[in-house]
Amino acid sequence: MSDWDTVTKIGSRAGPGARTHVAKTQSQINSARRAGAIVGTEKKYATGNKSQDPAGQHLTKIDRENEVKPPSTTGRSVAQAIQKGRQAKGWAQKDLSQRINEKPQVVNDYESGRAIPNQQVLSKMERALGIKLRGQNIGAPLGGPKKK
Repeated sequence: MSDWDTVTKIGSRAGPGARTHVAKTQSQINSARRAGAIVGTEKKYATGNKSQDPAGQHLTKIDRENEVKPPSTTGRSVAQAIQKGRQAKGWAQKDLSQRINEKPQVVNDYESGRAIPNQQVLSKMERALGIKLRGQNIGAPLGGPKKK
């Protein structure tokens, strides 16, 4: 017999991979038995954290204690300093983003206080705007007394 004589059926449900039906009530199980179907029953244990099992509640409490804290974002003072510095130069957010080679959404996130602080981005903004955005005196002019 050659390959031309064999037939392959795709999507046929007859045979060993036939779909099984899950009966949820006793009457459905009894009707399947009367019809001569093969019936298998399994008891599932899914109690969750019921009041009868204090160990489950204890484990849930431990899991909650070990949750990861969300990362801190830029403060409101940094956001206001960026906005004031940008407006003092007469730039739009898009102009500032082009000068620091970042996307406009990055500048928007920093100005709204949603951004996770990145020291490289803050450094670029400090140089472009000429104001301090890190450490003490946020919003003060960048640069100080020159070293001798």
